[in-house]
Amino acid sequence: MSSSRIFYATSRAGLPAHARMRLLPSLESVDAAAWNALVGDDDPFVEYEFLRALEQSAVVGAGTTWQPSYLTLWGQGDCQPRLEGALPLYVRYDSYGEYIFDQGWAEAYARAGIPYYPKGVVAVPFTPVTGARILVAPDVSFDAVAGEMLDALPRVAEALGLSGVHVLFARGAEHDLLVSRGFLSRITHQYHWHNRGYRSFDDYLSDLRSKRRKQVVHERAEVAAQGLRIELLSGEQIGPEHVEAVWQFYSDTTERKWSQPYLNRSTFAQLALTFRHRLVLVLAHDGGRYVGGTFNVRGRNSLFGRYWGAVAHYSSLHFECCYWRLIEYAIEQGIALVEAGAQGEHKFLRGFVARPTYSAHWIAHPGGARAIGDFLEREREQSARVIEAYNRVSPVKSERSRS
Repeated sequence: MSSSRIFYATSRAGLPAHARMRLLPSLESVDAAAWNALVGDDDPFVEYEFLRALEQSAVVGAGTTWQPSYLTLWGQGDCQPRLEGALPLYVRYDSYGEYIFDQGWAEAYARAGIPYYPKGVVAVPFTPVTGARILVAPDVSFDAVAGEMLDALPRVAEALGLSGVHVLFARGAEHDLLVSRGFLSRITHQYHWHNRGYRSFDDYLSDLRSKRRKQVVHERAEVAAQGLRIELLSGEQIGPEHVEAVWQFYSDTTERKWSQPYLNRSTFAQLALTFRHRLVLVLAHDGGRYVGGTFNVRGRNSLFGRYWGAVAHYSSLHFECCYWRLIEYAIEQGIALVEAGAQGEHKFLRGFVARPTYSAHWIAHPGGARAIGDFLEREREQSARVIEAYNRVSPVKSERSRS
């Protein structure tokens, strides 16, 4: 490994001088298999290929507000250091692309004359998907390795001049561990689809209340009446023409929303090259060209909807590509969970149920920590009421019976 590409921990940073811990500005020097050995088979967004594609397409790194500073922990292998743990840590200079909104905290800091940026986030850039954030090799003690890395985080924050460290969209057990170590708890919610042992899409429809079931049937009929052919492609079925179509849809969506795209053409090309085994595309064809579709990612037992777009308006095509085809695919493949992105009450009305999402926050400034902690306590109470209220009136009959 090249020392020019690795920040070796020093006693000044409060980390062991023998460099058991290292801050890496890129995954370029890390073996892909060694990194992926830390990752479970249902966490595609923290796999090497996904994170490295963001680097290679320059949507994170130099010239961006996402600076990779992966905190890694190394043990002694047979011939060379062995990667035993990692946190996907980024130094941030704004809060865009995180989907856990803290801009109000930054404004309060500014009014008090306290710098909020830079801050640290342990997260996947531009990806509001729950997953592992504390990555540990399966043959070492999780508690020991995770504890060593978490103990180091405040010292890393001090060395890098960070106002705090925010662990976003963590799994519930990770969240609880972080809270037990002094992090502040934040609970928000998303809408997820759960496979309750459905044998077919019609079986799923039968679990919806009558009004919503008729709505789904009507929406699917609208798509069929427009003469569109819907294709679902995965893995090696995906060719350059499909990637180009998805890029065009993504670009069109960001332009119409007057927003800055997080990704670029190179990101999609790189993912199609090295991450293709995880990709599932749903594309609509009008007989002459692709006119709309979605870019999705599959784990072992989860399916994640990520990007949608279309070149023109087609009635109900969004629902067909973003929900119904993905649910059909999940039922056929025996996949337990479909996550279709952040926000969107329209998901709830179509059979997605409200589920908590977890983040944890370490705030360096004592006054800031108290104020943010007070806010989060009230917000957690409100979030719990909202989640319970939604699911009590869920259009999914089996979910109502649980509430």
